[in-house]
Formats: sequence, C-alpha cells, structure tokens
Amino acid sequence: GVEKVKIRSVLTCESRRGVCALCYGRNLGSGRMVELGETCGVIAAQSIGEPGTQLTMRTFHVGGTASRVQDKSRLDAKNNGSVRFINLNTVESKDGTLVAMNRSGSVAIVDERGREKERYQVVYGARLRVKEGEAVKLGELLAEWDPYTYSILTEIGGTVQFKDLQEGITLNEEVDEVTGLSRWVVADAPDEKRQPAFQVKNNKTHKRYLLPRGAHLMVQDGDEVGPGDVLAKIPKESTRTKDITGGLPRVVELFEARKPRETAIISEIDGTVRFGEVQKGQRKIYITADNGDEKEYSVPRGIHVNVQEGERLRAGDPLMDGPLNPHDILDVLGEKELQSYLVNEIQEVYRLQGVAISDKHIEVIVRQMLRWVRIDEVGDTNFLLEQQVDRFRFREENDRVQANGGRPATGRPLLLGITKASLSTDSFISAASFQETTRVLTEASINGAIDNLRGLKENVIVGRLIPAGTGLEYYRNVQLSPELEEAAQRVQQEVSAEIEAAERELELMRQEGEAEEMAAE
Repeated sequence: GVEKVKIRSVLTCESRRGVCALCYGRNLGSGRMVELGETCGVIAAQSIGEPGTQLTMRTFHVGGTASRVQDKSRLDAKNNGSVRFINLNTVESKDGTLVAMNRSGSVAIVDERGREKERYQVVYGARLRVKEGEAVKLGELLAEWDPYTYSILTEIGGTVQFKDLQEGITLNEEVDEVTGLSRWVVADAPDEKRQPAFQVKNNKTHKRYLLPRGAHLMVQDGDEVGPGDVLAKIPKESTRTKDITGGLPRVVELFEARKPRETAIISEIDGTVRFGEVQKGQRKIYITADNGDEKEYSVPRGIHVNVQEGERLRAGDPLMDGPLNPHDILDVLGEKELQSYLVNEIQEVYRLQGVAISDKHIEVIVRQMLRWVRIDEVGDTNFLLEQQVDRFRFREENDRVQANGGRPATGRPLLLGITKASLSTDSFISAASFQETTRVLTEASINGAIDNLRGLKENVIVGRLIPAGTGLEYYRNVQLSPELEEAAQRVQQEVSAEIEAAERELELMRQEGEAEEMAAE
C-alpha cells in the first residue's frame, strides 16, 4: 500500500512571485480551485485577524492552575494493532512493569502489514502497560504517568547514598499543611562546590543523579532501590509558576519571531550527556557525538536538567524546561521542522478558543517569514558576506555562476518576523508606507533602488490599477476575437430590443388601466 505521499502546499511552492494555484489549492470561500489573481495573502491576513477579536478577551483565564488539571496522564490506543517501541529505553521495575527512561522515545501501533497507524511520544518516567509486539485493542491503556510532578528515576538497582545533602544547608524539612506529613526538600547550596545528588551503587556499577532546587526526596540515605524506582519528585507548579502567554500576545510573539524569555537550551548534535563542574553559578553540560565532537552548554545550577548523565540525546532535544526559541529550531532542525512548529503553535492558540482556521492561511504568512537567506560564503557571486538575500535571487545568482563554471555562494535560511519581512520587501514604496519611512527612503536613494510596482500597496500609492483580480496582467491582455465581438454586439442588440418591447407593453397596460379607472368614475 501507499505509506507516504508528497503533497503540494504553499510552503513547498517554487513560484517566485505569489503562489501557484496548484500549490494553494481550493478557494475556501467557493470550494472551487483558486482563480488567477486571487489575493491569497490578504485573505490569509483577514482569516487570522478576524478571530483575533475572540482571543484578546480571554487571555487572563488561560494557563495557571485551573487549566493545568487537564494535563494528560495516560495514553490509550486509538486503533487495533500491535505495539512497537521506537527509540525507547526501558527498565523493568520490581513489579514487572516497564518504565520509560528517556524523553525522545515513542510508542507506535502498527497493523498486520507493519504499517504505522498512530504514534505517541512517551513521557520520561511513564509506566508502560504493554510490551513490545503485544496485540492491543481500541481504547486499551498503553502508558500512564503522574501529571503533576517530574520524577527522577534510577536506572539500576542498589543502595542510595546522599552526596552533599546536609540538613539545614542543602536540605530543608517542609510540612504539608493539608496532610500534616513532613518531607525533605532540596535547597540551593551556599557555595558552588556542593552539588546535591544521589548516588546509587551496586556491586557492578554506580550512577549519580543531580538534584535541582525544590526537589522532594522520596528515599533516605542507605535505602535499597530497584530499577525504575522514583528517587525524587519535582512539583510542576514550582517549575511553571510563570505566566503562560496565551491569546493574541502569543500569536504576535510567534509571527514576530521573538526570542521568548528564559528559553530552553536545545542540543545541537546527537550524542551522550556528561555533566561538568559548576562555575559562576552555571553548570556545564557536555554532549559528545560518536565522532568525538563535543558541544558545551551552561545551565543555571538550580534549574532542573531534563537529562541524566550518560543519556543519549538527539539533535533538537531540550536540556531543560521552558519555551523553545524558533531561531534555534531553524539552526538545529532545519526549515521543515520550524514550519510545522510555527503552524502548530499558532493553531494551538486558536484551538484553545475553539476557532478553526485552515492551515494554508498560516502557511502563506510563514512562507513570507522564511523567504530570506543570509550569505555565509560568497563564492564567485556578487553577494556580500552576511548579506540578507531573497532565496529566489540567491538561487538564480548561484545558477548563473555555476553555468559559467564558478563557485556558488552558500547561505543559511533566516527567520524574519512579519514586521521585518515587510520592511525587507523588494518594493521601497511599500516598505516606506509601512514603517521607518526615513530609513527606507534614504537607503533606497543611496542604492538607486528601482520599484517595479508589482505589489498592491505601491500601485495604490501611485494610483494605478492593482495587479490583483481582473487587474492582473494576464487579464489586461485578454481581447475578444472579432467573431465573438460581433456575437456579443448581436446579443446586446437583441437584449436591448426585448427590453424596449417589454417597456412598450408595460406602458400600454398602464394606459389601459388609467382609461378603465376614468370610465369607472
């Protein structure tokens, strides 16, 4: 059977100006194929902007404790089939259940032909209720986990030893007001040399688990633990008390491609984690690739690190909790991942308010945000180093140079916010009418820029017909053939004659009516 189909979309369209009708698809207003000259961009902006009136009102009640209660705590099968684990590291606990020990693993359900029906990301510490290859039925429980805490689990069985955990210094006793139970909570060490941690030892090996500030201990010094046992829990409240931006501010943040505050650091390479020392309040984390390449990252020492020593990571996996920076996603995972991230994140805001918008409208705008390339190596082209160039111009220039046997330029894709993208447009009249008029016009005059009047705004400003709808060049050159023109004139004459006859008839009827009225009087 067919497993993959490549589909055309606005994001894959190769047309230099606008998008082609085949990539855009149907006009959602009429349900028919989109016509030449349709203003897809204006329609996209209106489709996204109109429901925005419903967004602003309700941002305050979204996020916070109330909506976090709905966090999922289980995975159920949506199809019949057999279970397949993908990139999932598990250990078997004392009671025989499998426990997920990494964050990048997933569970898939496949049919009898081996085709994947569904796939789910598995949360670290989730208890799996199924085994690899097991047959499952619709609605059967696949995995469950605690939605209110992050757990730190041990991969091996052995004896727990406390490292740098001292009462009153790195450990405080807290009493739960509701239950009256006391528990030990990790506090920030006064000096950097102390790194609160558990060490689990057995005859063959030992493992170290670092404890972040605010972790609740679930075991005591000298306890015996088995693989998959919980050593400590970190309440999610303490990690996510900050404001969750929802509604319009979130949409603006995404469209403007702003870097969020306190972003999560993501791994740039596939490799194995190794923890380094703490310097100036920052913990060093090293990721070593199979070929020996090493990347170093610094994470504030009290922050909960999502990875354990010796864990395998893939490029793009976050090392800590927090919002992702779209520019990092572009650098590490590439354009396709960023496109689906932006479309999903923007849709998420509208979905939360129960608004349905077609993906294609958001894709039209994301396409314009990813139009630009920054030059890394000039080669034999006319570009400058670090210059920002339209990707189509970049491709044309490279083709020209390669045809003459020269070296092409290399560049990396850029993500521009919608304001920046509008100011970077080819037309200086359009950019000047938008923002920073003085700067735009000064640069245009220094560069001797030429405006070809291809967009809507510049044509409106100079008072020409806009190149959309019937103003499109394609329609301007449409002429009727002499036979058609004659036929049209004949039809017009016939219609005029019929109208005149009908008018005469009406006039006669009116006169007859008046005559009858007078006779009656």
